[in-house]
Amino acid sequence: MDAKTLIAKRVALEMKDGDVVNLGIGIPTLVADQLATGVQVILQSENGFLGLRPAGEGEIDPDLTNAGGKPVSIMPGGSVFDSCMSFAIIRGGHVAATVLGALEVDQEGNLANWMVPGKMVPGMGGAMDLVVGARKVIVAMEHTAKGGAPKILKKCTLPLTAKAEVNMIVTELAVFTVTSEGLVLQEVAPGVTIDMVKASTDAEFTISANCQEMKVQ
Repeated sequence: MDAKTLIAKRVALEMKDGDVVNLGIGIPTLVADQLATGVQVILQSENGFLGLRPAGEGEIDPDLTNAGGKPVSIMPGGSVFDSCMSFAIIRGGHVAATVLGALEVDQEGNLANWMVPGKMVPGMGGAMDLVVGARKVIVAMEHTAKGGAPKILKKCTLPLTAKAEVNMIVTELAVFTVTSEGLVLQEVAPGVTIDMVKASTDAEFTISANCQEMKVQ
């Protein structure tokens, strides 16, 4: 199983039937295709949709695009509205979970995922609102950057998207929860040791007394 699919499968286990969920671009978009049988979530897109179809499902409508600018389709009963309503839903706490990628995340639950100084970016999008408004914030990302540099740090070095809002980090190596005392290692992926996780992580973390092999479907 490739790293991205493993991450998506693990994150999908956090979703409950009927949840309103916002999936960011990249690995998070894969989560909708990995949901357990009988679990249906309502996908929300910050540009004004409730009820988007998972990527690859149904006939694509060229007149509909998600927040990442990709053509999508909408489920029967789905709704379309303006950005004001969309962000009222987000800021009102009606999104059960948001799943985002990250450039960096740190042991205090700080998230940096919207820009690298000196590089052109399309804009911050809705991430700043989502991580504050959603009831659960899950970072789904590969454990290290290209070249092997850790992405889970003691302190983020890039401009923050949000401060102390991340609840959970899922990578191809491990699952961490973020607590008031810092990161707690909850699960390690099949074939991965705790020492391997430590070697690829800059942040300090404690190990749960119930630390186990990563759950996947």
